[in-house]
Amino acid sequence: MAVSCIWLMFFFSLFGHGVLELVEAFHHVYLNVHQTAQYSTSGNQPYRTSYHFQPPKNWMNDPNGPMLRLGIYHLFYQYNPKAAVWGSNVIWGHSTSTDLVNWTPHDPAIYPSQQSDINGCWSGSTTILPGGHPVILYTGIDTENRQVQNLAAPKNFSDPFLREWVKFKHNPLLTPNSKNKINATYFRDPSTAWLGCDGNWRVIIGSQKKERGLAILFKSNDFVHWEEAEKPLYSANKDTGMWECPDFYPVLIKSALGIDTSSNGPDVRYVLKVSFFRTPHDYYMIGTYNPDKDIFIPDNGPFKDSSLRYDYGKFYASKTFFDNKYPLHRRILWGWVNESSSAIDDIKKGWSGVQAIPRSIWLDKSGKQLVQWPIKEIETLRGTQIELPYQVLSGGSVLEVSGLTAAQADVVISFEISDFIKAEVLDPSWTNPQVICSRKDASVKGGLGPFGLLVLASEGLQEYTAVFYRIFKGHNKYVKYVVLMCSDQNRSSLNQDNDKTTYGAFVDVDPVQEKLSLRSLIDHSIVESFGAEGKACITARVYPTLAINDAEAHLYVFNNGTENIGITRLSAWSMKKAQIN
Repeated sequence: MAVSCIWLMFFFSLFGHGVLELVEAFHHVYLNVHQTAQYSTSGNQPYRTSYHFQPPKNWMNDPNGPMLRLGIYHLFYQYNPKAAVWGSNVIWGHSTSTDLVNWTPHDPAIYPSQQSDINGCWSGSTTILPGGHPVILYTGIDTENRQVQNLAAPKNFSDPFLREWVKFKHNPLLTPNSKNKINATYFRDPSTAWLGCDGNWRVIIGSQKKERGLAILFKSNDFVHWEEAEKPLYSANKDTGMWECPDFYPVLIKSALGIDTSSNGPDVRYVLKVSFFRTPHDYYMIGTYNPDKDIFIPDNGPFKDSSLRYDYGKFYASKTFFDNKYPLHRRILWGWVNESSSAIDDIKKGWSGVQAIPRSIWLDKSGKQLVQWPIKEIETLRGTQIELPYQVLSGGSVLEVSGLTAAQADVVISFEISDFIKAEVLDPSWTNPQVICSRKDASVKGGLGPFGLLVLASEGLQEYTAVFYRIFKGHNKYVKYVVLMCSDQNRSSLNQDNDKTTYGAFVDVDPVQEKLSLRSLIDHSIVESFGAEGKACITARVYPTLAINDAEAHLYVFNNGTENIGITRLSAWSMKKAQIN
C-alpha cells in the first residue's frame, strides 16, 4: 500500500497547473454540445433508436474507455460535434449511467487543445490505476499529422461523474519514429493496460508494417515513460492491413464470470481482438499469454478473414471492460454499429451511428469460442409480453405474432427438429457463410429451412428483414450437421440507396441434441440477433419505408422449408424507451 501511495503522488505531480489552464481556456468551444444538440433534431425520426445508445445528433463511432467507478458506468465515444458525417475534428463524448441502460450526457471529456492532439482526439482506453484512479491513453493527431499517444486524468477524483479531464503537460508519451520504424499514419488506439508480475505496465497499440497487422507492445514502470518491447505482442504472418482498436484480456476457463485485465493463472485463457481496417470487422483469437516473453500464442493459427468474429454483421471498433460491481463480476463488450443509409440520408436525419447493446462476454465451455449475451439490465425495459404455446410450423407457412410493438421489441424463440432426412448436403466448397446466405436467402426453399423471424415487416411483406436458420448435412463423418444462421436484408427497404448486404455465420451447435434458439432485439433501425444462446451474433441496420413505427411494423415467424419445424417457445416483449442523453 505504501508503495502504491508513493507512486500515485509521483504520478499526479506530473500534471502541472499549466495544462489545466490550457484545457479550460479551450473548453468553451465544445461546451454543452449535447444540451444544444437535442433541440435541433428533427421531430420526424422513424429510425432513431429507443434503447440503443446514441447522442441527440451528429456523427458517433468507436466506443472509448468504458469503465465502472464508484457504482457509475462511464462511456466515452468518438464524436463529431459539427456534422452527421465523420470528420478529423473528432472529440471524446461522455455519458454516465448506473444501469448501462439509461444514460446522462456530460460535456465532452477530451477535445483538441495541445500540439499533440490539435488535429483530432482519436480512440483509446481507460486503465484503473492503484487506488481506483482512472486514466486515459488516447491517440492524438499532432501538428505534423502524426498519430501519437497521449495521457489524460480526471481533474477532480472526488467527482463521481468525472466531468472534467486534464492532460499531461508533456504529451505525447509515445511517438512513431525512425528508431522503431513505425509509419506515423499507422500507430493508434492504445488498449487498456495490464500490470505484469514484474510490476511493469503493458499496453498494445495497433499498427502495420508492409501490409501486415501488428499489436505493438510497450512497457512502463510509472505509466508515463514507455519503452517498446523487443517484439510485438502478436503480428500477422500475411497481408491483413492495418489493425485498429486492439483489445487484450483474460477469460476464465470454467466460468462465465469476468476477471480483471491484469489477472493471470492456470485457469485463465487470453483473447486478442483486433479490428481489420480493410474489412471492416472485429476478429478475435483465443490463446495463451506468455508473460515472460510477452507474446500471445493463438490456439488455431494466425488471424485471417475466416477467423472468429464477435459479430458477423455491422459491428466494429469494439472495446471491453471488467465490471466488478457485486455480485456481477463480468466482462462487458461495447461495439459501434455504423449506418446502412447513404451519407446524404444521414445528413438529412442529422445523425449517424449507434452503439450495440452492451453484451456480457465469456469463454464457451468448449474453449473454442466466446459467447455473448445482452446484459441482464436490458430486460428492465420489457413491457407487454406475448407467449405462444408449443406448435408445429408447417413447411411454407407464415405466422404473425401480434399484440406488441413490433418496431421496438425483444423476441426469444426456440425451434425443435425431429426429422433430418430432407436436410440438404453442404457442398464442401461452401466455406463462406455470408456467401451461402446471399445465394440461399429467405425466399429460397430448402429442406430444413429457411425458418426463423421476419422482423420490421410490412403487412403485405413488401418489406422485411429475415433472421433465420438452415440446416445442412455435413460432408464428413466428424460433422454430421451444419447449422447456418443468416440475417437477410434483401427486402428490408424499398429505398434502393441503402446497403442491404446479407450476413451469415456458421453456428457451433448440434441440432439433434439441442434446440435452436434465436433472440432478436429490434429497435426501429437496428436488429441485433443472437443464435444458440449467444454462440453467433449478427447485427443489421435497416431502414424500411413501410414497416416503420408501431402501427406499420409487424413481426412474423416463418418456415420456408419443406419439412415441419416445432416451435417449443416463443416469448416476445414490447420494449419501453430508455432515457438516453
